[in-house]
Amino acid sequence: MPLTPAPSRPALVVFDLDGTLLDTHVDLVESLNHTISALALEPVSYDDLTHLVGQGARVMIERACRLRGHPLEGDALPQLVERFVAHYAGNMPGRTEPYPGLIAAMDRLRSEGYRLAVCTNKMESLALGLLDKLDLTRYFDAISGGDTFPVRKPDARHLTGTIERAGGDIARTVMIGDSINDIAVAKNAGVPSIAVPFGYSDVPVSSFNPDVIITHFDELTSELVERLLREYAEKVAV
Repeated sequence: MPLTPAPSRPALVVFDLDGTLLDTHVDLVESLNHTISALALEPVSYDDLTHLVGQGARVMIERACRLRGHPLEGDALPQLVERFVAHYAGNMPGRTEPYPGLIAAMDRLRSEGYRLAVCTNKMESLALGLLDKLDLTRYFDAISGGDTFPVRKPDARHLTGTIERAGGDIARTVMIGDSINDIAVAKNAGVPSIAVPFGYSDVPVSSFNPDVIITHFDELTSELVERLLREYAEKVAV
């Protein structure tokens, strides 16, 4: 009598946060402008934001100051980070909201046994606070921020550490994001990637060479995840 194959472990879908799970741009711009107003700098706009985000608050503030012709020196940065964190955390969730179709997609995947996680370069405390305010924390088996580990995206260890925390299997993991760091961390960790074009990238996400691009979370189905995992496994086996 033939043996029945053992079922595969549930797949893990890992999301970036800003520009992927959540449209945070209004609140990021407001908190960033509040921060650099302490230096009497001209406010930044949403168009500027696409060049600034991706590496967490510290780098975003540094880039904004450089953009406004005021490179930071000495010990100015820690105080500005404190100013940003206080304003951002104090106004959560602000006007931040999930992208269309996200909640339905996560409900769909969870109902089919999939694990979900967040891997973001945002500070862990800010990521957790924001997801809590939006009642989304319950969806995730792990949430890691830019200060959770000694490294951050695109270093593979940020993603592999998140996978371990979520109880996932790297061979059954997919990474979803809107930036070069998200696609690069997937490549560095050896997992397939899905890019979304509605985030904050200042160049087309197709230029990052993700494995798949989806334009709406209605497209994020178990069929897509399983096909991507299968095709990726076949590709690396060649």
